[in-house]
Amino acid sequence: MNISSFDDLLQAARQQSEAQRLLFVFASAELPADATPAQRERFFAGQGGALVPIMFVDKTPDELNCFADLVEESRQFGQAWQVVFAAAMSGTGGLAPSSEAAEAALQRMVEAIKAGNLGALIPFDRHGEAVHLG
Repeated sequence: MNISSFDDLLQAARQQSEAQRLLFVFASAELPADATPAQRERFFAGQGGALVPIMFVDKTPDELNCFADLVEESRQFGQAWQVVFAAAMSGTGGLAPSSEAAEAALQRMVEAIKAGNLGALIPFDRHGEAVHLG
């Protein structure tokens, strides 16, 4: 299935044979201290910058009806974000992985984002649309 929106992600997760736990890492764009003048210009025009993980959460597909639910929950933490990265974990025996089991996977996601290794993650913008970063 081609995932081009958050709704596609929810639908795909609900269709899996094993229960899923969805993992989300929210990131903000920051201007690196050593940015060139051209990079600064692009950043202030709303492009570029370094993605910095600022918060994360895990949910089962049943805990989210739509992207607005996730956005609303993120507001409770009072941190502005530009991109949310998503991944999924499959359970076994009809049970989704626990939040405790998701903790290590979330930490690996944070480290992958810091290192710029985004290949296994799906980034969504603030409207719930999948975006291509690069």
